[in-house]
Amino acid sequence: MIITLIVAWIVFTILWKVLKTTVTNALTVAAILILLNIGFGITPQDIWQQITQFAQTLSQTNFNK
Repeated sequence: MIITLIVAWIVFTILWKVLKTTVTNALTVAAILILLNIGFGITPQDIWQQITQFAQTLSQTNFNK
């Protein structure tokens, strides 16, 4: 019974840390997107388009070698 409680506490602690980190990162990304949109008029679609274009450029560069 004690071992079960210890393992449950360890799992709970790990899950709590993962959840806390995930929420923190999500809020940070959301704040950056909002600031880019308000300050420079850059939309999330613009950012996603640049990311996909960069990925395509990288894949073309790797295939050309």
